Amino acid sequence: MRCPSCASLDTQVKDSRPTEDSSAIRRRRVCLSCNFRFTTFERVQLRELTVIKRNGRRVPFDRDKLMRSLQIALRKRPVDPERIEQAVSKIVRDLESLGESEITTETIGESIMEHLRELDDVAYVRFASVYRNFREAKDFRAVLGELSRDPDAVPVTEPRK
Repeated sequence: MRCPSCASLDTQVKDSRPTEDSSAIRRRRVCLSCNFRFTTFERVQLRELTVIKRNGRRVPFDRDKLMRSLQIALRKRPVDPERIEQAVSKIVRDLESLGESEITTETIGESIMEHLRELDDVAYVRFASVYRNFREAKDFRAVLGELSRDPDAVPVTEPRK
């Protein structure tokens, strides 16, 4: 593993343990050249996924990009970072278990929407507004209508004064 500080390949694992949901191995490492300490994660990858963009371009699937998308939607929301990590792992597992090596951005987007709906209604609406390219207020009303018809939806509380 290359050291992020000095780029040396001479690093050593000091500690290994599973993450809370056992979906990855967390490794603490130290660079033998500069003594910089850093953490890496090792995950099972069922298959190499390729994303087919809307314009037809093909790019490798990037788990970190998926994580950033969820973090942006959930910014300043009361959702534990561990739950975000678990949602990302579930989404990736779902995508890998589809049996296809190529997946469309629509498939990824719908999977994200499904998981965000379980995590936080506001994040769901935020993501939907970008993913579905909302242009008018009626687009927001339509999504809010979907949420209000959902029998499992958590009721929205009044803002504090």
